[in-house]
Amino acid sequence: MSKRSLDIVGGFIGLLFILPFSPFIALAIFFESGGPILVKLDRMSGGKVIKVYKFRSMVRGAEKLKKDLIVLNERKDGPLFKIKNDPRLTGVGKFLRKFRLDEFPQVINVLKGELSLVGPRPHEPEEILQYPAEFKRLHFAKGGLTGLSQVMGASALPFRKELELDVYYLDNQSLWQDLKIIWKTIWIFFSDPTGV
Repeated sequence: MSKRSLDIVGGFIGLLFILPFSPFIALAIFFESGGPILVKLDRMSGGKVIKVYKFRSMVRGAEKLKKDLIVLNERKDGPLFKIKNDPRLTGVGKFLRKFRLDEFPQVINVLKGELSLVGPRPHEPEEILQYPAEFKRLHFAKGGLTGLSQVMGASALPFRKELELDVYYLDNQSLWQDLKIIWKTIWIFFSDPTGV
């Protein structure tokens, strides 16, 4: 089985998994803060900017508020932006983020061929520009719904360590490794969803 075949099969399985929950998530988002239900966020994958689908977990116009919150950024080791209790999150959004449910619509990106099931974490274009020179090739890698860095600690990892794991994955890609990462992702999701 090729990587793309795995993406298609896994993408359809993922789509079937999320469909029963999607109407309830959509209604919860709508009743709390109206539309839109889905957002499309700029991310780098395969050397170009793509629109990654997510259930909306923040207030409308959250990106415009980011510049006012930059002083609260808890990540001091790189260009990533993270606030533990981000004031832009809605009540429903906090629940979706806690269990990573906001990311489920990204299976659409996988089926479209913009992301893979497994690959480096797709970062924002502005973050990619700040990668150290030795990690610039990650710019051209297809991003993943999950990946080695995600199952090894996700946002708890130092920024450079995350990049090192992503490069290690690219240099040692195999179908077997992808299957192991997918299995570990599923295991973490059901045993400790906040750890993915």
